[in-house]
Amino acid sequence: MSKVSVLVVDDAPFIRDLVKKCLRNYFPGIVTEDAVNGRKAQAMLMKDSFDLVLCDWEMPEMSGLELLTWCREQEALKGMPFIMVTSRGDKENVVQAIQAGVSDFVGKPFTNEQLLTKVKKALTKVGKLDALMASAPTRATSAFANDSLNALTGGKAEAVRPAAAPAPAPAARAGLLNNAPRPAAASAAPTTGSRGQGQLRLSSGNQQCVIKALSLKEALLVVRRGEVLPQVLENAVLDLEQGDSAEVARLNGYLHAIVAHEPKPDSDWLQLTFRFVDQDAQKLDYISRLIARGTAQKHFIPGA
Repeated sequence: MSKVSVLVVDDAPFIRDLVKKCLRNYFPGIVTEDAVNGRKAQAMLMKDSFDLVLCDWEMPEMSGLELLTWCREQEALKGMPFIMVTSRGDKENVVQAIQAGVSDFVGKPFTNEQLLTKVKKALTKVGKLDALMASAPTRATSAFANDSLNALTGGKAEAVRPAAAPAPAPAARAGLLNNAPRPAAASAAPTTGSRGQGQLRLSSGNQQCVIKALSLKEALLVVRRGEVLPQVLENAVLDLEQGDSAEVARLNGYLHAIVAHEPKPDSDWLQLTFRFVDQDAQKLDYISRLIARGTAQKHFIPGA
């Protein structure tokens, strides 16, 4: 049986590991390689043959869009499936990628099921899926579980969900932070000592959040508790807005810690530690400017 190889391109090691582990769990015979940015991926594509590329958009040295454009200019790579795994899901970016020849999109944050659905669709088009599925065990559906949680528990524990929870806050409209309305209950949010607001994107939906503290490594957030509780190590995207031009930073990361914001078991609010995973110098500079601007205007403060 010929091997099926996939190249995973992302500047965040956490995201690369999530994607590779998901693929290996579901497709035991698959070969996965990874690259930290488009430049490294370009060198690997010139040297070796791959059946599929799963690529981030925003990366240092060479972006995912630049890598995609280069691939479609190479005769040997014109027909290779190329899937963008990105937080850039707005219409303008989607159109730009389609014009460059992208095969499909996986939005961040993503579930294993969403990722695998796109991968199977892409491999089916190039006639590579049947061989992989033949080697997949009957328990392969376990790959649909929260992979980041499995990495912590070894697959031996399931997420604990409450028997009942308060009604969720009104859903925010999908899209950029500056296009999302404030929730109707925003006035009831804990505001003492808060440093601003943002939008947290989870696989279960978008939530407006209060930013309690911000540093180069993480953000301390407060969100309204909903029917589905966030999970430790769940991948997410934090949208932050800066300046009069309403420039939005899409920051990739994961939930490092989750506690009740109030000292009671039925707290309506959760306090989340959101740990950044991007290695892009441009995004780090963006966070630095947010911190500096907040220090001057008492809007944000550096976290611990």
